[in-house]
Amino acid sequence: MPNPFETLGLAPTFALDGAALEQRQRDLNRAVHPDRHAGKGSGERRHSLNRAMDINQAYRSLRDPASRAEALFELCGVHDVGERTIADPVLLGDMLDQRELLDEARRGKDLARLEALKRDMLERGRQIEAALAKAFEALLASSVAGQKPGAFGPELADAQRLFTELKYVRRFGEEVAAIEDEI
Repeated sequence: MPNPFETLGLAPTFALDGAALEQRQRDLNRAVHPDRHAGKGSGERRHSLNRAMDINQAYRSLRDPASRAEALFELCGVHDVGERTIADPVLLGDMLDQRELLDEARRGKDLARLEALKRDMLERGRQIEAALAKAFEALLASSVAGQKPGAFGPELADAQRLFTELKYVRRFGEEVAAIEDEI
């Protein structure tokens, strides 16, 4: 997959302004829109259409925090950041506790408790994203400093731990939504 930051002409960072990202996508799409090339040759029209598709794919990738993190890991030469199990016993215990609370709320059809759990996880997700932004700043700084992939040390471990936690928190939120729909 092409580098989404490069496709959109943005510096690689986790801390992106959503409104600025959307505006950048619109501006680029406006410039390459196939209708602007209607009177040109088929090769140029096809290139324009392909460029618009690349821009839209890059936008979708960077709009989502987890996908943005995966793109940043790729830029640092870290290719294996897929689904991971929780290695941190404190995080594992916390997530098991949260799942028990979720199950109790589901069984009791307690919409107020479900809403509170969802609100807590949304806030936790925001905190994780803020911490991920800092972790990626450090990781990208060490990458620019010339470290080889896999030699990042604590910066990489920190970003991977936060990424794993973000995935679990997001999955928890999806489960809450499914339970709300069920009730």
